[in-house]
Amino acid sequence: MLDRPASRQRTGTAYLNRAASGGAATLYWSRKEERRLATVFTRIIDGEVPACFVWRDPSCVAFLNITPLAPGHTLVVPKEETGHWIDLGPELAAHLMSVSQAIGKAIQESFEPEKVGLAIAGLEIPHAHVHVWPIHGPMSFPIEPDEEDPPEPDWEKLEEAADNIRRALKDFGFQRHVAD
Repeated sequence: MLDRPASRQRTGTAYLNRAASGGAATLYWSRKEERRLATVFTRIIDGEVPACFVWRDPSCVAFLNITPLAPGHTLVVPKEETGHWIDLGPELAAHLMSVSQAIGKAIQESFEPEKVGLAIAGLEIPHAHVHVWPIHGPMSFPIEPDEEDPPEPDWEKLEEAADNIRRALKDFGFQRHVAD
């Protein structure tokens, strides 16, 4: 069994597959005889993939979506890798909503949209997550999984939006959870 913090324990068996050349390791998790790679969200949470974080606490993180519907589009993601939101424990599901509301208030303050949207779709990545984004007018919310690689993120614009959200979260008293 891999040595992981208690908050990141998974049920099932972990397999570590190293390339024959001694290169990078790929971690596979087995649940009910299913083998799969760790999700991109788990890789982001573990620091393997870059992201603009705005929130961190023991149960979840929030970071900017690299393909935003609007500047400030944030994903609230549990650290626990759960494929479907209905499989989250009630306490964690409630916590995600509470964090999403705080992020939503920060988005309202930072971007002054007409409304702040919230959605749980989950088709694009098999890791429960909540979308929170500013709505400036009528729009549609695309929920089809995109088979293509996303475009290269505009990190400067993402970081500017993240700074605005972080500043508003601090103003609302959430300093201890604001990711720097």
